[in-house]
Amino acid sequence: MSKTKFLTLTDQIGQTPLIRLNHLSDATGCEIMGKAEFMNPGGSVKDRAALGIVRDAEIKGLLRPGGTIVEGTAGNTGIGLTVVGNSLGYPTIIVMPDNQSQDKVDTLLAYGADVRLVPACPFKDPGHFVHQSRRIAEELNEADPGSALWANQFDNVANREFHEATTGVEIWEQTNGEVDGFICAVGTGGSLAGIARALRSQNEKVTIGIADPTGSALYNYFTTGELKAEGGSISEGIGTSRITENFADTPVDAPFQIPDTESIPLVFDMIREEGLCCGGSTGVNVAGAVRLAKELGPGHVIVTLLCDSGLRYRERLFNREFLKSKGLKLPNWLNL
Repeated sequence: MSKTKFLTLTDQIGQTPLIRLNHLSDATGCEIMGKAEFMNPGGSVKDRAALGIVRDAEIKGLLRPGGTIVEGTAGNTGIGLTVVGNSLGYPTIIVMPDNQSQDKVDTLLAYGADVRLVPACPFKDPGHFVHQSRRIAEELNEADPGSALWANQFDNVANREFHEATTGVEIWEQTNGEVDGFICAVGTGGSLAGIARALRSQNEKVTIGIADPTGSALYNYFTTGELKAEGGSISEGIGTSRITENFADTPVDAPFQIPDTESIPLVFDMIREEGLCCGGSTGVNVAGAVRLAKELGPGHVIVTLLCDSGLRYRERLFNREFLKSKGLKLPNWLNL
């Protein structure tokens, strides 16, 4: 019998590379670094939240062997939970708003998730996908106590704690403690909150920024104190109208509002100039990193997240007519 410890799928979540974005670094005079979260097994940063939530539930006895994981998600957390669940023996029920990318729906179906699409509506509406997922988990537990876990990614702080213990620590180590600023968008708030806590525990002077897409309320919250959303965005899985438990008390020094006219061109620039094909949320993150670099000035190290692949949004991100309807366009060098 071999004494070698072979790694399982869940062992491969995390320890993603930190990639220098050469063109943007040279243009700003800062070192702009992207954490390649699209290299996680499920293809996104949400693999971390998924694993953190599942492991926390196992430790607390909230998820018994063979139990069902239920979650409301824009897609990537559902994919992460399904990948982790399949690896560990837990089936998944994923409730999604019906305005998300079909590519993500198809990915979930390919992994065998029970996908339930519901009309998109505000969080205050009882029909919101998060509330519907909670009710499904409650119904399963009423019929068979302890048979289901509601992952509750927005308010389950196991999400934030896993990022604090892994992502933030990795960024500190990969930059040799030379990171001056971190910035990303917020969906659940787990990534920004956890990473901010980890970095600030090492150096309280690290600048924490938020890149908020139009249509989200957080930019106004940090600039005026009012949770007020303006406009809209084609980016998926980011932006919020409330302060989640994961995001509560997160220090934010530099809030930026990022319109699609700024973020989407960066998505295409990164394909041509960096060889990185990432989704719209990454465009928002990178735009925020550029803004933060300009605010801090040359010579600083800025880190952000490269959340997932642009190929997860092919029907929209590379759809000339769809982009045109949103006042956006494909670059001329793309033969689509």
